[in-house]
Amino acid sequence: MQTLLAAIFVFGLLILAHELGHYFVARKTGVRVLELAIGFGPKLIGWTRNNIDYSLRAVPLGGFCRMLGEDPEEAGQANSFPKQSIPVRAAVLLAGSVMNLVLAVVVFFIVFFFLVGVPGDTSELGYIVEDSPAEEAGLQPGDQIKSIDGEPVEEWDDVLAAISVKPEEKVHLEVERNDTVTEYRIETESEPETGRGIIGIGPQMQRFSFISSLQSSFEQFAMFIFAIYEAFFGDAPLDVAGPVGIVHTIGEVAQVGFANLLILTGLISINLGIINLLPIPALDGGRLLFLIIEAIRGRPIEPEKEGLVHFIGFALLITLILMVTYQDIIRFIISPNN
Repeated sequence: MQTLLAAIFVFGLLILAHELGHYFVARKTGVRVLELAIGFGPKLIGWTRNNIDYSLRAVPLGGFCRMLGEDPEEAGQANSFPKQSIPVRAAVLLAGSVMNLVLAVVVFFIVFFFLVGVPGDTSELGYIVEDSPAEEAGLQPGDQIKSIDGEPVEEWDDVLAAISVKPEEKVHLEVERNDTVTEYRIETESEPETGRGIIGIGPQMQRFSFISSLQSSFEQFAMFIFAIYEAFFGDAPLDVAGPVGIVHTIGEVAQVGFANLLILTGLISINLGIINLLPIPALDGGRLLFLIIEAIRGRPIEPEKEGLVHFIGFALLITLILMVTYQDIIRFIISPNN
């Protein structure tokens, strides 16, 4: 049940942000919106306001913002989507992915500002990793590092900078505890992922720090963007998962804590925003590609031809999703321990 609720929360938030992006920009630019739906399939809840239908549907794996003119018979009306200028249509199409990227920054900010906090502007230890060099040396939470290898440190960034450049080397720490300064010599370890030096210490965390939380949010965002870039260009392993795999991961992360679930939500939201901009038929990026072609040609491609391309792209996309889902079922359900 926890996995189901967590999956509905994550997918619902991602879909809502994406479709609201299309919805708000469409209305702001004068495109008539006919329906905003979260989910696919039968309606669970539906209502109408200002001649726009709103609905919550049974399958929370997608959604849509239906605009006037998406049916070719409506395309000639003044406030239809096809009658708008290319920049306006491009803005409407881009808005969904932009909102997903904005959502990622927002959830990261919530984590840092309200839940986890950011490192304080001191060199005080907040926690010690179990069985780490720091624990073996006798360091304790609340200790204040005064210097490392003779260089004074005042902030946590100073501590990280001094230790990270010395993997598998001994570092000399002067530590203040209860107004008494004690010297420690600790041999660092090398972090497997980065190769930087670590001794197993963490900072005192401060919540409700607006500027620092915002800065950490953008740093987290940039880190994930770089990781996706490395995976896309083959510099890092690419692990592809379909709906089953994503739900499985959401369930595991939800057991660890709400903050981790939000971080995962941000990561998925970034992926969704970027993937939707790829020039693949049936995705927003594919529709943007047709707008670029229209701008170059000076006239749009015939709706029937564009519709056929999107239909074929959608069919191939569904086929790919089914293939990945089949692999997910084998990986996570049939043979989870292999």
